[in-house]
Amino acid sequence: MQKLNLSQSLSQKLSPQQIQFIKLLQVPTAELDTRIEEELEINPALEEGKTEEKDNADEEFDDNYEEEPLKDDRDVNIDDYLDDEYGGYKMQGDGNYNADEEDREMPISSQSSLHEQLVSQLSYLKLDDREKIIGEQLIGSIENDGYIRRDLEAIINDLAFSQNIETDIDELEEILRKIQNFDPAGIASRNLQECLTIQLERKEHPDDPTVQNALRIMQDCFDEFTKKHYSKIQKRCDLTDEETKEAVNLITKLNPKPGGVADGLVRTQYIIPDFMLTNVGGKFEISLNSKNAPELRISRSYSEMFDAYDKSDKKDKKLKETVTFVKQKLDAAKWFIDAIKQRQNTLLRTMEAILQYQKEFFIDGDETNLRPMILKDIAEKIDMDISTVSRVANSKAIQTEFGVYPLKYFFSEGIATDSGEDVSNREVKSVLQGMVDAEDKKKPLSDDKLVKMLNGKGYNIARRTVAKYREQLQIPVARLRKEL
Repeated sequence: MQKLNLSQSLSQKLSPQQIQFIKLLQVPTAELDTRIEEELEINPALEEGKTEEKDNADEEFDDNYEEEPLKDDRDVNIDDYLDDEYGGYKMQGDGNYNADEEDREMPISSQSSLHEQLVSQLSYLKLDDREKIIGEQLIGSIENDGYIRRDLEAIINDLAFSQNIETDIDELEEILRKIQNFDPAGIASRNLQECLTIQLERKEHPDDPTVQNALRIMQDCFDEFTKKHYSKIQKRCDLTDEETKEAVNLITKLNPKPGGVADGLVRTQYIIPDFMLTNVGGKFEISLNSKNAPELRISRSYSEMFDAYDKSDKKDKKLKETVTFVKQKLDAAKWFIDAIKQRQNTLLRTMEAILQYQKEFFIDGDETNLRPMILKDIAEKIDMDISTVSRVANSKAIQTEFGVYPLKYFFSEGIATDSGEDVSNREVKSVLQGMVDAEDKKKPLSDDKLVKMLNGKGYNIARRTVAKYREQLQIPVARLRKEL
């Protein structure tokens, strides 16, 4: 038997305009130009243009604005779309940068990939067609850091199924050894031990006593070397303190990743700051990067379409459909401009709140002056949702007199002190880093000792927290920091 029930429920729905604003807000400055170009391509009613600047940056975005269907010819008023509000704008605090200079693309030098370099070197070997295919298969198995981690048996199966070539381990290793003689030294190694050994064997003076001692350490004491058990190495290899130190120093100067960071072209990514902070006579001034303030306007050429509509037969169905399409594009352009303006307003409000909260840091750039600050603190200060502040903090950066900082750098949790105050965990990390930098590398400080030293400075911190901060700072354990 069917039953009909009536129930009430609360749900939050975002309008298309709000969704557009959210997406634009999380776009970093480096990608904003691309997003605007995409909108210009799909919406002919939106165009770039320079007009007189208007001081309407503080106008609120109408979240309740919704498109209404075209009822008759009186619904369309071109003046609504050609108001000065949308005739081109720039925000207060826009950066004074030369747009022509910023639009210039940095040239990228042409270079061959690691794979291409190795294939080129393979062509100089006297190999028959079959051996050449095996060599190319091995080169294709080299990963970005220069290692072959795929099992040789699996490569043999690949050759049998994909190339119809039967081979065995002995032949594969023979060709592999030839590839391992290619540049850069250590390429095509199967593990770190083999990589470092190959580099030592290819030294300019392989008979040098230090090189020979380093080879013995690699071959007989590799595990002890990775764990920095130098006393065991000295005893097993019968080396003096000086000989051990020279051999270890030689090994640590070798390249553990002969393939580099990646295969192919590498393009350096530069951080483009969203904000510029200047200190003028003790007064801070925040400005937006000029790329965050594009000059957009509603296309005035669309007014001609409405003029044509006024002079034509209002009963023409096709013309009504055209006008409806034009109105939709004009509305979309208006929403996009509003979203860009709201994005600028939100960015400035968020950054101004962060500046007020962390003012002591911005005076001299001293990390120890950072106050504990979480997203909720800023959200309450500017009366916005935490998710909105998070979107700003996760993808934006500010240029100061002390360097460029991502906004998330200023957010941190608090650590209690003996005086009852809370300090930023960044301050504790800075103190921890200083302790490690100043320690005696022959007797590095353990986590327990670091805890006692921090507690002695008034920071109430547990050992597990010190271990967590040490890992975040990429500081290895005391045993691995030991030096001869």
